[in-house]
Amino acid sequence: MILGYTTGVFDLFHIGHVNLLRNAKAMCDKLVVGVTTDELVSYKNKKAVISFEERMEVVRACRYVDAVIPQEDMDKFAQWEKVKFDLVFVGDDWFKTEKWQTIDNKFKEVGVRVVYFPYSKGTSSTLINNVLLDLRSDKK
Repeated sequence: MILGYTTGVFDLFHIGHVNLLRNAKAMCDKLVVGVTTDELVSYKNKKAVISFEERMEVVRACRYVDAVIPQEDMDKFAQWEKVKFDLVFVGDDWFKTEKWQTIDNKFKEVGVRVVYFPYSKGTSSTLINNVLLDLRSDKK
């Protein structure tokens, strides 16, 4: 059995999230998804619109997802030590970055393959938030 793992904030769930989860599930038998906690989101100087508990439920409801767990820190290797996944899926915006080269090399040592998926162009929670802010400010 091939176990896959991916993470995200999954705020304002959109087609980019669906594409990530669908593509990841197509490459593994079981897909575990780490949903970023509100505390970790704030650490990144952001704030989720949807609460952590609700984001967990939305992701859990997706048919491509077999299990949902909290992502409480950015240490993917520590999560591997708990979950023991075979594949980890990340956006290609991380491809060949210094941070992910180090993580990729560490995963290779334990037989985990990093799969980089294309980032969904044109759709992101940040973009949706900005459009909503613009629409709301126009009505004032």
